[in-house]
Amino acid sequence: MTAVIAVLVVLVILVLIGLAMSIRIVRQYEKGVVFRFGRIIGARDPGLRLIIPFADVMHHISLRIVTMPIQSQGIITRDNVSVDVSAVAYFRVVDAIKSVIAIENVSSAINQIAQTTLRKVVGRHTLDETLSETDRINLDIRQILDVTTTEWGVDVTLVELKDIQLPDTMKRAMAKQAEAEREKRAKIISAQGEALAASALGEASDTMMAHPLALQLRNLQSLVEIAVDKNSTVVFPAPLMSTIGELGSFLSREATAAAAPAPQPPLDAPDAPDAQLAAKPVHLPAPDPVHVPVPNGVTGIP
Repeated sequence: MTAVIAVLVVLVILVLIGLAMSIRIVRQYEKGVVFRFGRIIGARDPGLRLIIPFADVMHHISLRIVTMPIQSQGIITRDNVSVDVSAVAYFRVVDAIKSVIAIENVSSAINQIAQTTLRKVVGRHTLDETLSETDRINLDIRQILDVTTTEWGVDVTLVELKDIQLPDTMKRAMAKQAEAEREKRAKIISAQGEALAASALGEASDTMMAHPLALQLRNLQSLVEIAVDKNSTVVFPAPLMSTIGELGSFLSREATAAAAPAPQPPLDAPDAPDAQLAAKPVHLPAPDPVHVPVPNGVTGIP
């Protein structure tokens, strides 16, 4: 009786150990690939799954998106500029059986193929294209990786260039180029402003020519603006055009007056008093003789 009880206890323990070895839990984001005596028999969905101990082996394959950084590497662009480019790739397993059978290490393989693809794609573009057309470069890298990784049961969802390191000499050259471009824009904008200002001044001058009082009002406005600074002395020039016009009018009047002949008196008019005085003789009295005393011892006529 004691031997029977001992055998039952041993059997129960063996059953419990067998159950423990046959029970497998597959998480929601995983799939289980089962091998029986080295041959694949299928994939198991998430949940509680049973396998045959010592005969079956289950591999847990994650179906989540994996973020893989692609380390920086020196690349020579098509215009012979050396740059250091780093990127990041996102991929996920879509076929668990292929990812186990077709390739040994999915992550390592994708990392290596991504580095070589990045070097090849960037090397086909110039530096300006690499800096400005990153979206097209990312798409090209992803398409090349998809062709290779589809056979591995892996889908590359996204590839992005993360950092582009330029040589110091190239940075200085690009800074000079950007500075020259901004100076060109500034000069163009300044020239356009001068053109607009000249056009506006022309319209204003036409308005002032049509309305002479507008110039006087503008002068008064200038005086008001100057008076804001509280200056003790204000030198304000007279309007140039009106001054020139007035001066021209004065000179023309003077020239007209100088060129006009003097008026002649009529023939039957009586002689002027001045003329009668000039015709009459004038008798002036003789001056008295002057007696000059002569000192003693001096002879002569004074």
